[in-house]
Amino acid sequence: MKLVIFDCDGTLVDSQHLIVACMDEAFASLGRPAPSREATLSIVGLSLAEAFATLTREGDPDIPALVEAYKGAFHAQRLKPGNAEPLYEGAREVVEWLAEQEVALGIATGKSQRGVRIVMTHHGLLERFATIQTADDAPSKPHPAMIEQAMAEVGALPEDTVMIGDTTYDIDMAHAAGVASIAVAWGYHAPQALLLSRPHALVGAYAEVPLVLKGLWGP
Repeated sequence: MKLVIFDCDGTLVDSQHLIVACMDEAFASLGRPAPSREATLSIVGLSLAEAFATLTREGDPDIPALVEAYKGAFHAQRLKPGNAEPLYEGAREVVEWLAEQEVALGIATGKSQRGVRIVMTHHGLLERFATIQTADDAPSKPHPAMIEQAMAEVGALPEDTVMIGDTTYDIDMAHAAGVASIAVAWGYHAPQALLLSRPHALVGAYAEVPLVLKGLWGP
């Protein structure tokens, strides 16, 4: 069984404006200055607790309150018209192509189960994914648990598994799990940073993904 695991934010969907707005609201709710947009996008992919620990300091007493404020802000923002998280160009086509090849599909994300299921349902793609691993189910990236759990759920071996993501956390997680990785250049970490994590390939558009997968797995 071959398995392709996608990150969500910055890989499948473009949620940057929503994430930055919610992060600003979370910090403002505690009367604290918000991090820069660049700093906020740099932590996308981590679990919320890990993200806030990175943006503040380890052991900051406000972290639990910031996490809850962010969750509340995200829920409220998502209900506003025009605040949908759009799919990146070509994402749907690649997901559908992989499904036609009878490749198992998974998601590994710092989102909650509720959050990722809402956005995938909105785009009509939820049923395409055989396994969904989130910050609710495993340690934060780059710990390999999300990938390991996904492989166990569908019965895939490391040599038959590929992780696709837009951050160094995704690529480092793939290395830790012993699977191949494809970095995407349209997300939240710069291509130069991604290359330092040594992905098996770096792509600039979804149209390149099928060819890379064929190269990794053979005809």
